[in-house]
Amino acid sequence: MRRLRLAGYVIPHGDEHQNEYVPASAERLRWLTGFSGSAGSAIVLRERAAVFVDGRYTVQAAAEVAASAYEIRHVSREPPADWIAEHLPAGGRLGYDPWLFTPAQVAALEAACHDAEARAVAVPANLIDTIWRDRPPPPVAPMAVHPLSIAGQSAADKRAQIGEMLRERRQDAAVLSAPDSIAWLLNIRGGDLPHVPVTLAFAIITADGSVTLFVDPGKVTPAVQSHFASEGGISLSEPTALPNALRRLGEERRRVRIDPERSPAAIKQLLKTAGGIVVSGPDPCLKLKAIKNPVEQDGMRAAHRRDGAALAAFLAWLAQAAPSGAVSETTAVARLEACRRRDPLYRGPSFPTIAAAGPNGAVVHYRVTAATDRPLVPGSLFLLDSGGQYADGTTDVTRTVAIGAPTAEMRERLTLVLKGHIGIATLRFPKGTTGTQIDAFARLALWQAGLDYDHGTGHGVGAYLSVHEGPQSISKMPNRTALEPGMVLSNEPGYYKTGAYGIRIENLVLVSEAFTPEGGEHELLSFETLTLAPIDRALILAEMLTPAEREWLDAYHARVRATMTPLVDRATAAWLSEVTAPLAG
Repeated sequence: MRRLRLAGYVIPHGDEHQNEYVPASAERLRWLTGFSGSAGSAIVLRERAAVFVDGRYTVQAAAEVAASAYEIRHVSREPPADWIAEHLPAGGRLGYDPWLFTPAQVAALEAACHDAEARAVAVPANLIDTIWRDRPPPPVAPMAVHPLSIAGQSAADKRAQIGEMLRERRQDAAVLSAPDSIAWLLNIRGGDLPHVPVTLAFAIITADGSVTLFVDPGKVTPAVQSHFASEGGISLSEPTALPNALRRLGEERRRVRIDPERSPAAIKQLLKTAGGIVVSGPDPCLKLKAIKNPVEQDGMRAAHRRDGAALAAFLAWLAQAAPSGAVSETTAVARLEACRRRDPLYRGPSFPTIAAAGPNGAVVHYRVTAATDRPLVPGSLFLLDSGGQYADGTTDVTRTVAIGAPTAEMRERLTLVLKGHIGIATLRFPKGTTGTQIDAFARLALWQAGLDYDHGTGHGVGAYLSVHEGPQSISKMPNRTALEPGMVLSNEPGYYKTGAYGIRIENLVLVSEAFTPEGGEHELLSFETLTLAPIDRALILAEMLTPAEREWLDAYHARVRATMTPLVDRATAAWLSEVTAPLAG
């Protein structure tokens, strides 16, 4: 920093592709600070430093980051701009790596520095990389073809669709930096990232639908080469050729679309410096990828049926084993993974399993380690948030289970969360409605009790892609994307009592067309629940549910029982029959 005349340097969690889960070679924030969450950043000045995390990670950051070295701040309540204004010296230069920040993030950084009478400056060489002596090499996992029988649409058709979109907007090309967009567009999958079956690459798609893929040639298998050749219009180039390709587009005065929320700022800078016309717009794959076609929808349903059978086998085992005290968080994770691995289409977890006993459940994105592993003991709650990647779909499900007899407070809080979950599951809403507009339905019962949760209610989910997918969401945070048929989201309200327990109920739902009553003036949409797993009735206070809520729960459990029973062994079927019986009382 002294050599570059920097007063400070910003270290984000993301990589060049703004991935949530990054390869080991890009875990710069973790290497520097110890924070292992999937979202966060750090600012290091000469004499002080701070780590910024959202509400999911405040407890985790406090446990992982040395308070003697870093302040730990809630990113929305104590934003980086305030910290910069307070601590960055006037006239100081705050450095950043333009390949790790989007244009939108750079604009926010520049505004914060301007208010502090300082400057944000792009630094070509990443400072962490220069001092990280044992940095792992970048991944080079082989790509695989995602077959048309599962994808439901050819890569040629997808490219033609986007080419037409670019022509309509008089744009010559678009730069794609999101690996899941490239995987969806070209019907390929990879193994470069943990939990997300993608290949790290960049791509340029032009208005005629042709694509240049900038990828390490060591990742391109003969099967993928044959797939590209049969599709036509796909050429390969080394990743190091991307800057020159961008400069050529600039020198030719091309109108090039980049996503200001997802592309590296370096791409915009290269294009503009060379004379190109940069057009800001969403990743053209984003919306198309989010709206699953009928084949993808059927694949998601099938994956959830098989995942439900694996989860039922695990929960039946847990009901027998946990009361003895012989089950810990790590043994639970291993057992669940073994249950899922029986499926030949299983490809691995869709994210690190959250198996949180007792007070660990209050850490929203808890991940068990040897140091934090707890036994499941009577009188406690066990929060299990897990998911699977299957060749035909992606799952994400959370259940909260009582170990022994729960307290009255636990039952009351879970029932409030359940009421919010049912509020989303049963909702009918007009076309054009956004997730932001319906978020309060999940929180209403909690709000009336003076309670809330500090995370979104729902995130988008990909089809054998990222378990966290945009642009749709259900959240307090403003989101202008209307929910459309074919989108998949989570429905996961929760409640967390620090130092005691955590509660979350999560199902995935598919946006579907709904019946419009006679005389109705708007076409309506609703949610089809995809996840099939029992909700612990021992934690439900039946008297707190309305008749309609009880009817939904009993119907859901009847569906779980009818669908799962033929897929599980006799002992699990007997357990299912008991735990999915109609609610008593």
